[in-house]
Amino acid sequence: MKENPSSSPAPLIWTHPSPRRRRSPLERDDIVRAAVSVADEGGVQALTMTAVAKRLGPYTPMALYRYVLSKDGLTDLMLDSVTAEIPVPDEPGDDWRADLHAVAVETWAMVKRHLWYAQLMPTRPPLGPHLMRRTEFLLQVLVRQGLTVGEAMTYAALLDRHLLGSAQQEAEELAMRRRHGLRSPQQLGEAITAARDLAAEGGRHPLLTEWMAAPSGAGMDEQFELSLAFLLDGIATRLPHRKGGATPATPATPATP
Repeated sequence: MKENPSSSPAPLIWTHPSPRRRRSPLERDDIVRAAVSVADEGGVQALTMTAVAKRLGPYTPMALYRYVLSKDGLTDLMLDSVTAEIPVPDEPGDDWRADLHAVAVETWAMVKRHLWYAQLMPTRPPLGPHLMRRTEFLLQVLVRQGLTVGEAMTYAALLDRHLLGSAQQEAEELAMRRRHGLRSPQQLGEAITAARDLAAEGGRHPLLTEWMAAPSGAGMDEQFELSLAFLLDGIATRLPHRKGGATPATPATPATP
């Protein structure tokens, strides 16, 4: 995809409205939908202007730049487009924890549909109407619990780091399985059996060997929910003692001599 040739940052796509339609029926939204489809099917590596133009039909890659300006412009539009899939209430409810949990779970579901999101999101500023609306809601939820805007932004960023990190791990595991031809549960089981034999050599790893003989435990979604609960528990302990925040721990009173 086209890179900005100068050392200065490319202009933000949000400062450039979609051009008026001329004789071509092409619209900016058409390009974004095609790019999302290409990335969903083939990942970030498949996302080229040539591939997007081919998906659209009789267009050259250069014809697309009039609408998206640059690689960064298309990336920003794609990120904001799929963020629109996350339901965001107009106002926070009475339960701050339920609000954060709902947005996090809906974001996790979206990111699993578009695993490239976790790879591209850290490369761009979090701008765009849907991205900013989601962030504003998270800040409202936390500020209503007595946090400063700075504190609220810190906790919102921690939630997103957890989301993106989990999604990046899932994307890399999927890519690893594809590289090694592990496309079915049976193939994955055979690979684990081979690895178990290595772990069992010399009897140095008895617990690991036992687990590999009959793998069990939480799956990726369950792990996400568990770690999300840990994060929310941690936030609860740091909320001011008002508006439903957790009660701060009371220092122990020294014993009277």
